[in-house]
Amino acid sequence: MPDLLLELACPSPVCGVDEAGRGPWAGPVSAGAVILDHARIPEGLNDSKKLSAKARERLEIQIMDSAIAWGVGFASVEEISALNIVGATGLAMRRAVEAMKVAPVFALVDGKYPFALPCPVRTVIGGDGVSSSIAAASILAKVARDRLMKQMDEVYPGYGFSGHKGYRAAVHAEALLRLGPCEIHRPTWGPVKLALMGRDPMLSWDEAMQEALPL
Repeated sequence: MPDLLLELACPSPVCGVDEAGRGPWAGPVSAGAVILDHARIPEGLNDSKKLSAKARERLEIQIMDSAIAWGVGFASVEEISALNIVGATGLAMRRAVEAMKVAPVFALVDGKYPFALPCPVRTVIGGDGVSSSIAAASILAKVARDRLMKQMDEVYPGYGFSGHKGYRAAVHAEALLRLGPCEIHRPTWGPVKLALMGRDPMLSWDEAMQEALPL
């Protein structure tokens, strides 16, 4: 379970930062940033991927109520295309940190990329399973993005966004082939390009190209 050992070794106030949505075929990438009150840590705080949707939604409320400060940021599909997913992730993280009502003096960031944030950064691979602040940030990022993708299901019906949230899924691939990409699909992503070619988005790019070769 994540704890506060890393936070206690950093200048204060320190925030945890994490993202959600780097891998999907559709939708923005989101990020959360949280400065926890060490005296009011929500019970059950953990890596968002290890929690049920119901648990994440409960913890989102508790984090927002108890944290010293929190913020959520997004980078759009257009920004993902322009900056690539790594650059867009850094932009979403910066926006999350800048949205907090208290400016951190240090940030613990999940992953290996030392993104340019408004304060010094320490990267932590697997940080959402180690740092309570990063775990809290991962929950805010995940819940915010999931909520947005449910809304996008109403704007762009037929793709099933409320279920798969834009990620790789057979029903998503079928809808892409049948309907074509919509405005929130990532046009630089291989599966989206394959759908435009009439190829199965569930294939890897190499598999699809091999199938297309004449015998």
